[in-house]
Amino acid sequence: MKHFITYLIGLIFGLGITISGMGNPAKVLNFFDFAGTWDPSLAFVMGGGLIVAAIGYRIVFAKPTPVFEAEFITPARNRVDAKLVVGSAVFGIGWGIAGFCPGGALPVLGTGRFEVILFVAALIGGILITKAGLRLRDTSIPPAEPL
Repeated sequence: MKHFITYLIGLIFGLGITISGMGNPAKVLNFFDFAGTWDPSLAFVMGGGLIVAAIGYRIVFAKPTPVFEAEFITPARNRVDAKLVVGSAVFGIGWGIAGFCPGGALPVLGTGRFEVILFVAALIGGILITKAGLRLRDTSIPPAEPL
């Protein structure tokens, strides 16, 4: 049942990305084009997502335990550090350049478009390179798990 629910949530997310047009990199890039063909629809999609997430968090965390796990798994660190700032900047710059964010690119992979495949390949490569670099710097990070 857990896998079915996970699949269903992913399906709903993918449909939302598709229906909202956020799988189209031109739509996303137009949001960042303040001097030209600015399109504010991305702000409305993100705002709607934030509202749904806020309501969802209130409902879920009001329960003593999750449905399919023994306890809630939340981040152990809650401070802003260099990794968070640099990672956020790289995410934003990549999104602004490519027009895809990782979550939005995954549903679009089904189209087989070359630029999406290239983006996801670069995303995976960047993740692996970063993990390898962090492992060289800090041997306390466990080895990367196979994809």
